[in-house]
Amino acid sequence: MRIGIVIGLHGTKDRAPTWNQLRDEVRVAEDVGFDLAVVEDGLLYRDDDGTVGFWESVSIAGALCASTSRIEIGHSVINAPYRAAGLVAKIAETLDEVAGGRFILGIGLGNTLDYDQFGIRADQRFSRFSETIQIIHALLRTGHVDFEGEYQFARDAELVPRGPRPKGPPLVIAARGPKMMQLTARYADGWNWWSPGPPDLDELRGMLAELDRHCATVGRDPATLRRSLDLYSLDPLGVAPEPERVVAGGPDEIAARLLPLGELGFDEVRCNVVPGEDAPERLRAISALGAVAAGVHQAA
Repeated sequence: MRIGIVIGLHGTKDRAPTWNQLRDEVRVAEDVGFDLAVVEDGLLYRDDDGTVGFWESVSIAGALCASTSRIEIGHSVINAPYRAAGLVAKIAETLDEVAGGRFILGIGLGNTLDYDQFGIRADQRFSRFSETIQIIHALLRTGHVDFEGEYQFARDAELVPRGPRPKGPPLVIAARGPKMMQLTARYADGWNWWSPGPPDLDELRGMLAELDRHCATVGRDPATLRRSLDLYSLDPLGVAPEPERVVAGGPDEIAARLLPLGELGFDEVRCNVVPGEDAPERLRAISALGAVAAGVHQAA
């Protein structure tokens, strides 16, 4: 089973991760043996404490691709309505070129937290996403698409130049409902979901079984669809204020909590780390998880 790190790009006016901090986190993850690093994709959200914003994720992903040499870089996940479908395919191909074939395109239906503020349509999200995926899939796999949908279009579009992989980077779709899972089974190389705390294996087992059924419906071998889980959060330093809500402990303990996910059928787990904001402690936490990555790799 592969293991990755989730890199947060959010912050406030007074406290946000700097580019240097983000770069250092991914470089440490690369040095200690993580297989990939994924970045979040958001613009802003507001709560009772004020406004939280995000660095633009495509820009950050490109800089991370250029600042690393081994670790894979991806999105978990691109918020599809933010960008035109053809542009997403062009972005993915360009990032894969910068990374030398190490980019992974993760994409999802998106939320509606910031659509009004940035002029993004929030209606008919599934229908829009279905058309988006058809355009992206065709462009990445064949380099050409001529598509006219109800919401999206790409007329005689070509993907030129092409990057290092003839069929483009892997396409991973985050999906929960049956319609999204069927789209995933039909078009994606991988499926992704997330757990807000220690994973519920029974719930995940049911989701994986449902995904297998959708593969059967579209005539696909389920073994050809990779499965990944974003896990929030790991606490190797023992600093979480509510330890029952995270996966905590020493390297052997944390690895023992992750390995059942591989037995369940996950090919990859991507981990957020506690603490969330203090830069030196985040680097310490990521470094400490190197032993967990080694344990997961060894067991696999």
